[in-house]
Amino acid sequence: LGARVVSAAPAAELDHLVVAGATLAQAIEYVADLTGVAPRPGGQHAAMGTHNALVRLGERVYLELIAIDPGLPRPARPRWFDLDDAAMQSALSDQPRLIAWAARTSDIERAVASSTVDPGPAHPMSRGDFRWRITVPDDGTRRGGGVLPTLIQWDVAKHPADGLPDGGVSLVELAASHPDPAAIRAALAALGLGDALRVTYGAVPRIAAMLRTRRGHVTL
Repeated sequence: LGARVVSAAPAAELDHLVVAGATLAQAIEYVADLTGVAPRPGGQHAAMGTHNALVRLGERVYLELIAIDPGLPRPARPRWFDLDDAAMQSALSDQPRLIAWAARTSDIERAVASSTVDPGPAHPMSRGDFRWRITVPDDGTRRGGGVLPTLIQWDVAKHPADGLPDGGVSLVELAASHPDPAAIRAALAALGLGDALRVTYGAVPRIAAMLRTRRGHVTL
């Protein structure tokens, strides 16, 4: 995992979950069928060649649906969340899936420096009234196979979940498996995220979320 020894980080907290699809329409249909809630269109990430849609999961917590945007030029760098990876694209052509999560911090530079596994540099981004910084490794890969969080800091008072309707969807539990769960737990603890998700052993990295919906409990 490329561990390194660092000082304590400011505590982080869950910000959003990331579900990817082969297309955004496919991801929207999948989540709408699963939860009974129609995701709201978000916008484009021009620097990464993607676009998204959102579902509220609670106060300042949301579900992001993301896919490569065919209307944007291919970026000069690898897209985030392994979206250019052939194995990822093959998996998503079968079905959208939960591939990552993001943790919010009040001091992203310090959190990056404090991480025992390098999350990548923090990139400034903006869209409309939103301004944020988010960690994206130069190679576009997910740290810990998506089990370790992307770090994000919102640089405006407003949060994307604030403007989303409450469709009765909320997060019950976030869990993960990884071939080296001890290293993952240590990396989460260094970010103050030791209680954010349950991590057990698994032959391959995997993350899963149980959601409460008006249709009952469902799993991503």
